[in-house]
Amino acid sequence: MSNKFVVPRFVAQAIPPYTEGMRIGLLGGSFNPPHQAHRAISRFALTRLQLDRVWWLVTPGNPLKENGTLHELGARMQAARDVANDPRIEVSCLESVIRTRYTIDTINTLRRRLTGLRFVWIMGADNLAQFHRWQDWRRIAAQVPMAVIDRPPQSFRALASPAAKALARYRVPESEAALLADRRAPAWVFLTGLKLNLSSTGLRNSDGSWKGTK
Repeated sequence: MSNKFVVPRFVAQAIPPYTEGMRIGLLGGSFNPPHQAHRAISRFALTRLQLDRVWWLVTPGNPLKENGTLHELGARMQAARDVANDPRIEVSCLESVIRTRYTIDTINTLRRRLTGLRFVWIMGADNLAQFHRWQDWRRIAAQVPMAVIDRPPQSFRALASPAAKALARYRVPESEAALLADRRAPAWVFLTGLKLNLSSTGLRNSDGSWKGTK
């Protein structure tokens, strides 16, 4: 049977519970492994952006990274749920269900199916620094407001990046962060004040296994 008939049947199951009008933050990544910085960023965003939920979108693979040491999706999903440990943070495998590794496809799917929700894309400053390398990055910025979480020492590199310069006129003052979800894209804010420097790379052994696990 063709994939175009099989996939849509399961999309709804991969979308976390919601109610109309919710303000949802989207945090994508490989979560290989998930860690406390993911949780801290999410809780920080929930407060500063006045969100109702944050959805962790666990990708089947990052097209900008080597995926040879990527753990199985189910293991990363379960580990993400264990780390999240907050009823406001939901874990989803939507990108695996719609068979994509590209954020633009994910956003298109969510906006098409969930017209009553207000989405904000959340990323760390390290991702803003390379955002211009993402597939259709200008279309991403044009479809959803974005919140960039400062991750020292990436601040200068991120704000001097090609994408930050190209989108400079759409930057929202940090004092207006709570209104970001209500703004029409393109709009983005750079949030400071969260001091965490954990990374998934630093939590992996040389063979790809996660530190602290067998």
